[in-house]
Amino acid sequence: MADLELARLTGELDARLAGADAELARRYPGPRPERQPVQTIYVPADRFAADTVTRYGEVALAALAEHEALFLELTGDDRDLLARVRARLATRPLDDLRIDFEDGYGPRPDDEEDAAVAAAADALRVAIADGTAPPWFGIRFKSLERPTRHRGLRTLATFVERLADGGPLPRGFLVTLPKVTSVDQVGAMVHAAGHLETVLGLEPGSLRFEIQVETPQSILGPDGTTLIARMVHAADGRCTGLHYGTYDYSAFLGIAAPYQSLDHPAADHAKAVMQAAAAGTGVWLSDGSTNVLPVGDADAVRRGWETHLRLVRHSLERGFYQGWDLHPAQLPTRYAATFAFYRERLDRSSVLEEPATDRALADFIRRGRECGALDEEEGS
Repeated sequence: MADLELARLTGELDARLAGADAELARRYPGPRPERQPVQTIYVPADRFAADTVTRYGEVALAALAEHEALFLELTGDDRDLLARVRARLATRPLDDLRIDFEDGYGPRPDDEEDAAVAAAADALRVAIADGTAPPWFGIRFKSLERPTRHRGLRTLATFVERLADGGPLPRGFLVTLPKVTSVDQVGAMVHAAGHLETVLGLEPGSLRFEIQVETPQSILGPDGTTLIARMVHAADGRCTGLHYGTYDYSAFLGIAAPYQSLDHPAADHAKAVMQAAAAGTGVWLSDGSTNVLPVGDADAVRRGWETHLRLVRHSLERGFYQGWDLHPAQLPTRYAATFAFYRERLDRSSVLEEPATDRALADFIRRGRECGALDEEEGS
């Protein structure tokens, strides 16, 4: 084909696909450049205080000290890993924190929840000011379902107003939208966020949120379509993450309590759908939690740590680099599993060089360095 004819055809295709090109760039901008947290811990609102992060670090270190022999047994007597985990707990015990006004707090009289909102917002401001707050923090408020909608919006609006206190929202502030059952609820959240920004004088787009995937309706709509993909794009750029809700999702499916786990096949299916929906959008993925806690006697600690190590590893191997924790004694195994995951896979001598694999390896090393698993010179 002559160059002139090829140039004309190329021009025709450029014109024909211009709209699709623009839409692709808008909807799928690619990965976010900032570091993703490796864990989120949920603290019931009435238990949150300005020193919560410090106390959680101390509790985690105490658990590690008390059960050091067990920790080493479970991690293959890796003393370098032990040192890295201990250092992380001493310097930055939490990556992300949610003050929970939803299931972890429960229904309360309005005056009681209003008081908890004020106290928690004030305590968070103190933690931010004294430098003990984690890099990411925020609240989970009650859902936009009809029975809890009024209370959830009241908590959200009051907390945001009190935290901002006439200024901008602090960097790292996020809110979690739970129990989403329709794309319309995501649109309503976008509307509410914009309204609050206008009324409170906040920067447009600064009130961002995560969608908690804990209902089957968020995965599969009544018409058979995958609603979570539509939810991501209905968020108008405000959605920062999709967080899997282990127990609500399992319960909605009728899975018996002893088998509700983030590695259940139904959980893996939901998360695979989430993963496909979020790919290329810059929206982060987070796995759920385990309620098998490492507290109590030695057998309970062993069971809790073994379970947590296995489940965190399960998440990481499937591309979920963040997950929930419910108790500070889970932090040692959160970081142990995460650090080991990156350190064990530094050797790439047996991996075939291929562009997509190279990109994945570069992303792997970057994540390992950002979370503290790898030193700067490692993986070069």
